[in-house]
Amino acid sequence: MTEPATVLILGARGRFGLAATRAFAQAGWRVLAQLRPGASGPAIPGVVWLNAQPGDTAWLAAAAHGAAVVVQGLSPVYTHAAWRRDLPGLTQAAIDVARELGALLMLPASVYNFGATMPPLLREDTAQAASTFKGRMRMTSEAQVRAATQDGRMQAVVIRGGDFFGSGTGAWLDEVMVKDIQRGRFTHPGPLNVPTAWAWLPDMARSFVAVAGQRHRLPAFETLHFAGYSLTGQDWADALADIAWECGWLPPGGQLHTGSLSWPMMRALGLVLPKMAALCEMRYQWHTPHTLVNTRMAALTGAEPHTPFPEALRAALAELGLLTSRKETTVKEARLRAPVFERSAS
Repeated sequence: MTEPATVLILGARGRFGLAATRAFAQAGWRVLAQLRPGASGPAIPGVVWLNAQPGDTAWLAAAAHGAAVVVQGLSPVYTHAAWRRDLPGLTQAAIDVARELGALLMLPASVYNFGATMPPLLREDTAQAASTFKGRMRMTSEAQVRAATQDGRMQAVVIRGGDFFGSGTGAWLDEVMVKDIQRGRFTHPGPLNVPTAWAWLPDMARSFVAVAGQRHRLPAFETLHFAGYSLTGQDWADALADIAWECGWLPPGGQLHTGSLSWPMMRALGLVLPKMAALCEMRYQWHTPHTLVNTRMAALTGAEPHTPFPEALRAALAELGLLTSRKETTVKEARLRAPVFERSAS
């Protein structure tokens, strides 16, 4: 009986790392999932959790002996200082263990590389003209990986997707867009008529599995695009209105209140909150129509995994604990407003 292939996932408790851990395990791979010492992961059949620092190359390579694939799920905190300090080292840590194993290194990436002048259709060979700090850092990181493949000790593939949603918190969806959805409010960061690229992480992770299965057909270094969804703000508003009616957050036929993000306030907050300053730098993405074209991905693996958007959105909201009825929400809010002794007695 053939032994299952083995994958080492770095940063397996992060949003993408956990989605990849689940996708590879569900596909029958033996999954070795790295997390930092002291952390723990959920029980998932086929997954062995490894407590180790990302840079502990010798230990990780020994623990993952025979692994054919390394997935880079490590990412710095979303500030310029953290990216400048941590991204080169995290990239090098992934390179080092992949080279030690002679494995394929797989990296999720974004559209940051294309910059504010990006065309509406982003192909794998579209010229990269990063106009932001993070875009330039991403370009440097990918060049660092490409250089590491030139002596034949490892392969690497960069898979580029749109804005992530699903598989946890810490994204535009939960921090801005649906923060007040249970009160019938939706906030969009840009104009409602501009299409932008989105990636539901469980689907994107399944694409990683599909590409890993075709690793023997890959060159030393490859760049692929995960098309995901091309969605306007109105697409989001329409899908969320349907869910709001179903959940009783709006009366039947009631209108979802759609508001715009206050970028002047974001810039003001950015003076004291580094993450806000970093987010403001990416404002152009909401005003620049862009769609990822997945020609090379389709040629390699066939049609990419594509969950219908309303279904993916419902799954993402369920993960956030938002799919409760109005009655349940009212009870929860009442408990939060109640005196401490009343909450304790319930």
